[in-house]
Amino acid sequence: MEKMRKVSSNPHIRSRMRTGNIMFLVVIALLPATLFGIWHFGVDALKVIVISVAAAVLSEYIFEKCMHRKNTIGDFSAAVTGLLLALNLPSTVPWWLPIIGSVFAIIIVKQLFGGIGQNFMNPALAARCFLLISFTGRMTNFAYDGVSGATPLAALKAGEAVNIWDMFLGNTAGTIGETSVVALVIGAIILIWFEVIDLRIPASYLLSFSAFVLLFGGQGANMQFLAAHLCGGGLMLGAFFMATDYVTSPITKSGQIIYGIILGLLTGLFRIMGNSAEGVSYAIIIGNLLVPLIEKLTPPTAFGKEPFWKRRKEA
Repeated sequence: MEKMRKVSSNPHIRSRMRTGNIMFLVVIALLPATLFGIWHFGVDALKVIVISVAAAVLSEYIFEKCMHRKNTIGDFSAAVTGLLLALNLPSTVPWWLPIIGSVFAIIIVKQLFGGIGQNFMNPALAARCFLLISFTGRMTNFAYDGVSGATPLAALKAGEAVNIWDMFLGNTAGTIGETSVVALVIGAIILIWFEVIDLRIPASYLLSFSAFVLLFGGQGANMQFLAAHLCGGGLMLGAFFMATDYVTSPITKSGQIIYGIILGLLTGLFRIMGNSAEGVSYAIIIGNLLVPLIEKLTPPTAFGKEPFWKRRKEA
């Protein structure tokens, strides 16, 4: 009993980086999109971000204090959840809405299932979908330069023309963190450079989504139509910052590719075939629920063994 082994939740990856280091790098990578959102939408965006992050950290602290658990706010995971939720919200939402979302993300989705490493879906996206269902009007009220209007994807779905260059730079309506593709790509490069993520999930996600749009979008090989879909909505934010979440994505290499393809097909299905102009949040949440099955079907091959699909059935 003196040499009891330490038991921790999956995923089990040997690395010099600790959870706090990884989460801190994610915060750094999100700074370009965060700062652009504040500049683009003004003080209202700053209020939403501060309230969301503060509510997430405070929720985790109070819950763990009441449950007599070890305090984990120092690992930055709650701050990342609050920041990701804020970046998925319009700047026009009332002050109480990010509080509800952060409490739901931290307590319901994360802590009630055991804390970090135990949640079965991305807490920030789960909270966003919960808010979308509960407060649809407020969650779809987008404003830019003081004028309320539809997002470029909504306009595109209605058959209207969109300015792809504005979508790439971020001069459009949308949620706080999704508008500027440039800012999100800078953040993605930071994550890849420091080996926080690799390209398996984002690449398979974006490639499968592009194939779906070209095949079923009704525009043929229209590259402008495809570019608008790639630059619009939360696709880049979701592909690089939320689909790659360690806890809710597959750990096997082939499983990550399959997971990314599923996300791409689901996003394309929701956007092209469905009534919604978006679809990233729901696609990633459904993908999170499929992760246990994906990992079961893609186990790593033991040394000296054939892959499971090549093994003969025992007589």
